[in-house]
Amino acid sequence: MLFMKNDIIIVGGGASALMLAALLPKNRAIVLESNTKLAAKVHISGGGKCNITNMQMGTAYYLGDASFVKPVLKQFDEKSLLQWLERQGLSVEVRKKSQYFCKNSAKDLVNLLSHASKHQTIKCNEKVIEVTKKEGIFSVQTESQTYRASKVVVASGGLSFPLLGASGIGYEIAKTFGHTIVNTAPALVGFTVQKEQFFFKTLSGLSTDVTITVEKERCTGAMLFTHKGLSGPAVLDASLYWKKGKITIDFLGDFSLKAVEGSKKQISSLLPLPKRLTKAFLVELGLKDKAYRDFTQEERAILGTLNAYTFAPAGTFGYTKAEVTKGGVETSEVDAQTMMSKKEEGLYFLGEVLDVTGRLGGYNFQWAFSSAYCCAKAIKKGKE
Repeated sequence: MLFMKNDIIIVGGGASALMLAALLPKNRAIVLESNTKLAAKVHISGGGKCNITNMQMGTAYYLGDASFVKPVLKQFDEKSLLQWLERQGLSVEVRKKSQYFCKNSAKDLVNLLSHASKHQTIKCNEKVIEVTKKEGIFSVQTESQTYRASKVVVASGGLSFPLLGASGIGYEIAKTFGHTIVNTAPALVGFTVQKEQFFFKTLSGLSTDVTITVEKERCTGAMLFTHKGLSGPAVLDASLYWKKGKITIDFLGDFSLKAVEGSKKQISSLLPLPKRLTKAFLVELGLKDKAYRDFTQEERAILGTLNAYTFAPAGTFGYTKAEVTKGGVETSEVDAQTMMSKKEEGLYFLGEVLDVTGRLGGYNFQWAFSSAYCCAKAIKKGKE
């Protein structure tokens, strides 16, 4: 059994864990990562470029308790994050109008975080099995040995990308100390479809802009048809809010059928959709491809359903394809100023393991970094 000179054990070696390690004073922490290398998910995020944060920031972009999310983001917002990264030498660029990416590659961010946290003890290939506490001291059991410290920070992420070492250890630790776990599910993930929408699969590779409404939330962007169902930014965002039941997709947007009611052109040439998609819908809706002026009122009404095409997905692509896990540690049981458990002194939770999940666009990395900052600030000030 090792009682380290470090008095803080950080479970996990991803974005939030390394940010915390970077911000803490020298030799205060030991980082225990189950993988052979640090920040495996950061390496592959954003197509290898890593979408770090977004200039459009706020609680509206998160699924979670706004009263918990807001003070965390306020302590360390996107401007503060970008300034810190710039001081560390990271070059960023804006893409898609508001999203900040690594200018070169995600590897630059991983290298930056690894370098910034090197004043702590970093141990890879250390899979945590359980955490217990006795007489004010935590014991962290790994597959190889036991570590002891006065504080434990759970920054182990969620269940997404199990091939990269994701596990539910963070939730197990939380439950050990009496925390409630809000039901977890894959998020920022594609939808599978039921047999009524199997024709979508024949359109694999096709993309079109849509607005998806789910649980009173509107998600606008590209939708991609795949051999498994539906994907693309709008779908991934919609998956954040979907539980079960129907979603509604507006395929036509601002396009007005009334504006073309006298047109002699065939409808497949009029609709603002890829012609292949329009023809597939015509077959599915039982309509012929003809001039819109020749459509009966009943046929026009049927075609108008493309403004609100409603169906129930069969499910999602699952954790192997999900970018994040929604649900997690109940935030009412965690102090938003310090990230410390309200149930166990010296136990902290950061990032994805909490019941806070952001949309696509850098929001989840911002959450990881902001929560780490709050924790580091509290520990340094002794507000534990």
